[in-house]
Amino acid sequence: MRAAAEEQALTLLDKVGLRDKAGEYPSKLSGGQKQRVAIVRALAMNPDVMLFDEPTSALDPEMVGEVLEVMRELARDGMTMVIVTHEMGFAREVGTRVLFLDGGVICEQGTPDEVFGNPQHPRTKEFLSKVL
Repeated sequence: MRAAAEEQALTLLDKVGLRDKAGEYPSKLSGGQKQRVAIVRALAMNPDVMLFDEPTSALDPEMVGEVLEVMRELARDGMTMVIVTHEMGFAREVGTRVLFLDGGVICEQGTPDEVFGNPQHPRTKEFLSKVL
């Protein structure tokens, strides 16, 4: 059983480009690498849905891309994900359904094309005009 768990861990680390870091301590990993290892730990439980709460907010800008690429790959593989993010370009690219919240209240929801391309709520319009 341990051998199977180790093989699964190595397979998942390979999936996120970190197989060569299997023996490293967390203190030796970059922020982006730590985030990808966290994704591997979650994937090891074979979830049906994954929740990401601002997965790139604490990362150096140079590390954001590597985490988003792993998430893109998960989306391509069919993983259902609920993602809280300020990465609007990523949300538009990967999302199938987008919700815009303000103060914990859903202001707008729809497809990425609807929410980003033709927002109806004034608060959504204001926010997108500042970040896009």
